[in-house]
Amino acid sequence: MKISATQTGFALYKEADVIGRCDITPTPKGADITALSVLPQWRRKGYGSYLLKEILRRFGGYDREAATVFTAPLPADEGEGLFWQKFGFAPEDGRLVRRRTPDLTAVRFVQDYLAAHLPHPKLCIDATCGNGGDTAFLCRLAGPEGRVVGFDIQPEAITSTRARLAKQGLTAELICDSHANLLQYVRPGTADIVMFNFGWLPGADHSVFSTADSSIPALEAALAALRTGGVLSAILYSGRVIGTDEKQSILGWLRALPLGKIYRTGVRFCQLGRHRAPALPCSRKNRQKLLHPCGFSVKISVVCNFIGESPMETDPIVC
Repeated sequence: MKISATQTGFALYKEADVIGRCDITPTPKGADITALSVLPQWRRKGYGSYLLKEILRRFGGYDREAATVFTAPLPADEGEGLFWQKFGFAPEDGRLVRRRTPDLTAVRFVQDYLAAHLPHPKLCIDATCGNGGDTAFLCRLAGPEGRVVGFDIQPEAITSTRARLAKQGLTAELICDSHANLLQYVRPGTADIVMFNFGWLPGADHSVFSTADSSIPALEAALAALRTGGVLSAILYSGRVIGTDEKQSILGWLRALPLGKIYRTGVRFCQLGRHRAPALPCSRKNRQKLLHPCGFSVKISVVCNFIGESPMETDPIVC
């Protein structure tokens, strides 16, 4: 079974015979499906679903980071309507419409926040390179005039990040060392951004993951590295493999920071998951005082994400 392009769209072949067709007009955010059909003898065998799923895939319908819109004619009967409904189509203004908005992941939330608050950073640190997603983001954010330093203790993570950057035409200083040692490579009080994405290296051995023993010293070093007005972001995880020890230890460390006396910081505590994040220890009475831009204004942004759960609407708690 294969799908081949035609002048009006695509044809579905079973061996040498055409058994289905889809007429389609590409649009900037997806496509307008003008017709989709499968020969009667091949219906109710999954071929129509296969064809439509492939069309959606080819035009970005399953891209989790893109907003897409697909349209199709209204169904001729209830059975046809159920078919389209299975793929997220619904009646709208005389047509079937399938809309998809980008999933709000913890990583996307943090990146959007940093891009909005620090559009032209001079020194950025990715303290957990992983496969290089955040490193590449920081390179684009900093631009050719900025400096980006990436850390990871696993050589395969440095290799993966270097390959990703090279593919995108980006460069960064990549250091295979513990992020707890970052002050050996950057001067205190100079970093605009320090990003952490704890847990394990995606695609690698999941029995190897970060722990509080090294994570908290790294966070302390990151605070020392930040300039006034800099931002530290940390994405924390919990799950069956890694448990909750690291997350709870870091949150306990964060709660114990003398925010009012030392940092005069606004703490933005957000959680993407099924459970509400616990409030940080500050009362409504001193909330405005902590948010007031006076003194040493380091911002700390902590995002908790529960592995294996669908992201929900972000619920920021600002203390």
